[in-house]
Amino acid sequence: MHGEKLKGLGRLMLRSCPVGSASAAARKVSVPATLTLTLGLAFFTLIFAGSAEAAHCKSSPVAGLDWSHCNKSRLMLGGSDLESTNLFSTDFSFTDLRDANLKSANLEKATLVRAWLAGANAVKANFARVEAYRANFAEVSAEGASFESAELQRVDFSRARLTEANFEKTELGRANFDEAVLRNTRFSFANLSRADLSSAIIQGPIEFDRAFLFLTRIEGLDLSDARGLQQAQIDAACGDVATKLPSGLSIPITWPCRFD
Repeated sequence: MHGEKLKGLGRLMLRSCPVGSASAAARKVSVPATLTLTLGLAFFTLIFAGSAEAAHCKSSPVAGLDWSHCNKSRLMLGGSDLESTNLFSTDFSFTDLRDANLKSANLEKATLVRAWLAGANAVKANFARVEAYRANFAEVSAEGASFESAELQRVDFSRARLTEANFEKTELGRANFDEAVLRNTRFSFANLSRADLSSAIIQGPIEFDRAFLFLTRIEGLDLSDARGLQQAQIDAACGDVATKLPSGLSIPITWPCRFD
C-alpha cells in the first residue's frame, strides 16, 4: 500500500516539475519504493525460513536426521535411534534419552541440563561444549567420545565406559565416576575439583596434564601409570596410603582429607 502511494506521489511530482528535473524527482521517489519492496521480500523470506525450520524440528527420531538448534526439552526419547544425527545446539533439558543410540552423533553445544542418558550408546559421540549440569550418564558407553570444554558439573558417570574419552578443558566439579572404566582417558586442563574418582576402574594410563585436582577423591587408586601429574596436584587432591602414585611423587602429610 505504501508503495502505491509513493508511485502516485512520483507521478504528481513528474507532472509538476520541469522536464529537466523530472528524472531527478523520479530517482528520489524510487529509493523508498525499492526499499519497501526489499523489506517485503525479506519478510516473506523469514516466514518461509521459519516454516522450514519448524518442519525440520518436527521430524520423528531416526538415524542420520538433523535436529540442530531444535527444542527437544522435556521429552521421552528413551531407546530412540539417533545414530550419526546432527544435534548441534539442540536443547535436551530434562529429556529422557535412556538407552538411546547416540553413536557418532554430533551434540556439540547441546543443552543436556538434568537430561537422562543412562545406558545410552554414545561411542565416538561429540559432546564438545555441551551444558549438562546434573545430567545422568550412568552406564553410558562413551568409548572414544569427546567432552572437550563441556560443562559437566555434578554429572553422574557411575559405571560408564570412558575408554579413550576426551575431557580436555572440561568442567567436572563434583562429578561422580563410581566404577567408571577409565583407560587412555584424557583430563588435560580439566577442572576435577571435588570430583569422586575413588571407585573408578583404572585399566590403563590416564592423562592429567595441568588438571585442577582440588579435593579430588583418589583414595585407593592405582595412578602409577598416570601421565602429567605434578606434586602440587597431588598435594591438592585427597588420597590415602593405598593410593599408588607415579615415580617421583610422594603422599602428602595432609592425607587422608577430612570431609564435612
